[in-house]
Amino acid sequence: MKNRGFGQPNMQAMMKQAEEMKKQLERAKEELAETLIESSSGGGMVMVEMSGAYELLNIKIKPEAVDPDDVEMMEDLVIAAINEALNQVTKLREETLPL
Repeated sequence: MKNRGFGQPNMQAMMKQAEEMKKQLERAKEELAETLIESSSGGGMVMVEMSGAYELLNIKIKPEAVDPDDVEMMEDLVIAAINEALNQVTKLREETLPL
């Protein structure tokens, strides 16, 4: 009996599908890297900007938030803003990227 290539078209289709999925994943990662996430703490006293690729881009601190006698509070506000940005990026990536 002749082998008529059963399985080969399916393998080729699977390879093509895998390549397309890889391209889609790369596009999604590029879009995420260009996405800007902003978060704040202390009622907007500290603002953080982060890319969808977890790159910390900017920290802005309002002058009235700076109290030389309470540096610990400033540190807490910065940490809170960064952690919120990290949480937002993680959620965005979970929604955007396939498992």
